[in-house]
Amino acid sequence: MLPYIISLLTAILLTSFAYFLGDFFLEQALAIWHPLFIGASVVVLGAVVEKLRSPMWLIIVTPFPVGMTLLFLFLRSTWPVWLLTYVLTLAFYIIIHMIASSLFRFHSLIPAWKLSKTA
Repeated sequence: MLPYIISLLTAILLTSFAYFLGDFFLEQALAIWHPLFIGASVVVLGAVVEKLRSPMWLIIVTPFPVGMTLLFLFLRSTWPVWLLTYVLTLAFYIIIHMIASSLFRFHSLIPAWKLSKTA
């Protein structure tokens, strides 16, 4: 149980860091707790959907609207600024995920998913 909790907290921090960076390089409009709240919401929701043994497509798709909506609400900006911030956040997330996956064999969005040896 403890390894899962550590993985869950690590996933939350990595996801939150992507949201922080996406905002930092464009708007700097978010308080420090906003990316943490978004990261926690997205990762915990993904973990819950995975624990419910949902189909793979639902596990992948479910967290996106939550992160997008929370970012939009916290930014309090225009739609184009939100979209650019979200796209930048996704770019940072992909980079963080690739590094975490290759160096630590860690899936940074859904901690319960085990990476294959070929990934």
